[in-house]
Amino acid sequence: MKPAKPQNPVDLYFMDARSKLIDIAAFMDRVEREGATDDFRYQAFLEALKELGQADRARSVLLSLSDPTKELIPAATTKAACGAWPGKG
Repeated sequence: MKPAKPQNPVDLYFMDARSKLIDIAAFMDRVEREGATDDFRYQAFLEALKELGQADRARSVLLSLSDPTKELIPAATTKAACGAWPGKG
């Protein structure tokens, strides 16, 4: 009996990626319809989309949404993470 041939990444992940892409399009439609495009998180999201053209996409997207500062702040200014660094833009 031959060993099973591994499936390629498109076979394995296309439907999941397709679903996420539709979710992203719907998110963008809702934000734009409500006129919330000035929100720093949405602006950071749009900037992160540009990183999809980079060679190391996942890393580039993550870094584009992350706080680039090296120094610790004396106290947190928010209660929870918001997913994008408000200092951008």
